[in-house]
Amino acid sequence: MPGKPLTELPLPGGQRLSATEAAGELALRLDDQPLLRVAVQGLGAARVFEPLDLVGEQAGAQLEALAYWCFASEPTRLQVQLSLGQVPAAVLASGLLVDDGQGLRIERGAFWQLSGACLRVPGSAGYPQTQVMHASGRRHPRRPPKPRGEVYRRFDARLGAWVSLRCLEVEQDLERFSRWQNQPRVAHFWQEQGDLAQHRRYLESLAADPRVLTLIGCLDDEPFAYFEAYWAKEDRIAPFYAAGDYDRGIHLLVGEEHHRGPHKVAAWLGALVHYLFLDEPRTQTLVLEPRADNLKMIGYLQSLGFFKEKEFDFPHKRAALMALRREAFFERCPLA
Repeated sequence: MPGKPLTELPLPGGQRLSATEAAGELALRLDDQPLLRVAVQGLGAARVFEPLDLVGEQAGAQLEALAYWCFASEPTRLQVQLSLGQVPAAVLASGLLVDDGQGLRIERGAFWQLSGACLRVPGSAGYPQTQVMHASGRRHPRRPPKPRGEVYRRFDARLGAWVSLRCLEVEQDLERFSRWQNQPRVAHFWQEQGDLAQHRRYLESLAADPRVLTLIGCLDDEPFAYFEAYWAKEDRIAPFYAAGDYDRGIHLLVGEEHHRGPHKVAAWLGALVHYLFLDEPRTQTLVLEPRADNLKMIGYLQSLGFFKEKEFDFPHKRAALMALRREAFFERCPLA
C-alpha cells in the first residue's frame, strides 16, 4: 500500500471504510453500505467538503469517518473545511467541529485526540486525582489500575499494516523478552542480558510496580517490540527535570530485526505516543532518556517532535533528556 492512493481503510472494530471520488463528489461507504455523500469544491488543502446527507444522531459518526478518511489519505492535511447548512450541536460540543467565525472545520490535532476507536480499553480520563506520598518523599497522584490485554489498535495507511499495543503477559512473553534482551544490539543499550529466571524476576517486579506499564508492540499482530511506560514523577528521572503530575517516560526496544527501519519507526513510535496521550488526557509531556551517543534514536525522536532539553548523568550512562509536549505532537500528528 505505501505510495498507492488509499482505497480502503480498515477500522479497529473490524469494519472497513472505503471511498470513491468522481464528478466533484466523494462517496464514503462502511462495509460496502453507503455512509455519506460529500460534494467537494476546490483543490488540495483549500478543498471544501459539503456533506449532502447527514442523518440526525448519526451525524457525528459520519463526520468523524469523513475526517478519518481525509487525514489518513493526506497525513499532512491540517484541517477539513466544511460547508454545512445546519451545525449539529452535539458534534460541536464534542470538540470535533470548530466554528469560530473563520469557517467551519475539523482540525487534525483535535480529531486525533478524539479518535477513541484506537483506544481498546477505557483510559484514565476521569480517574480521581488524589495525592499520595512516594517512598522517595515526592508527592504524586495515585495511579489507576493497570489495563489488561490489547490497549491500542490502528491501521497505518502509509505502512499498510496494523499497529497495535497489548499489555505484556509474563508467561506468554518471557521467552521472547529474554531473547530480545540477549541480542548484542539490545544489550548494548539496556544492559539487561541474562537467563529466563533473571528476566522473570525483572518482569514480575514491574508487574507489581504501579509506576510502570509494560507493553508489547505488534505489526499485523506479530510481536516485535517491548515498551515500558512509566510515571515520571515516581521515577529516577524526576530529580533531573520538573516532572509534571501526569508526565510519562518511555523505555523501548525493537527485538525483531526485520521490523527495524525509519519507515516503521514513524508508525510504531507515533502509535505509542498517541496511545499514552489518549490514555491520560492530563498528560502534557512525554520524556525519554536515551544514551547521549545514541544519535540514531535521538534523530528518530526529533522527527516525531521531541526536542533535546539537556544532557545529564545517570550512574550508568550519559543521557539525553528528550521531551515531547502534547500540543506539539497533536499539531503535527504524524499519523495516517
